[in-house]
Amino acid sequence: MVYIVIALSFALAGGLVGRIKGSSFFLWALISGVFPIVGLAAAVLYRFDTDEPRRACPVCGHVCMLHDALCIRCGSELDFPDESEILPPVAPA
Repeated sequence: MVYIVIALSFALAGGLVGRIKGSSFFLWALISGVFPIVGLAAAVLYRFDTDEPRRACPVCGHVCMLHDALCIRCGSELDFPDESEILPPVAPA
């Protein structure tokens, strides 16, 4: 019973940290619940998605991450852009 309370506490904390950093709440809650201390540490050390540079798709104009090879909206293949086409990172809300 004590382990379940500890696991649920770490799951909630890991999920909240993951969501604050722009990732999936449920994914980090699952990881932190299964591996309590290690999962929460991984969520804290995980990068902020809002710090990643972005670019606009040349076909549909959807803003994608710089490292994406395909546009997630229209499915067109994306070439690596010139420095002038890279958009600044999104400011956290």
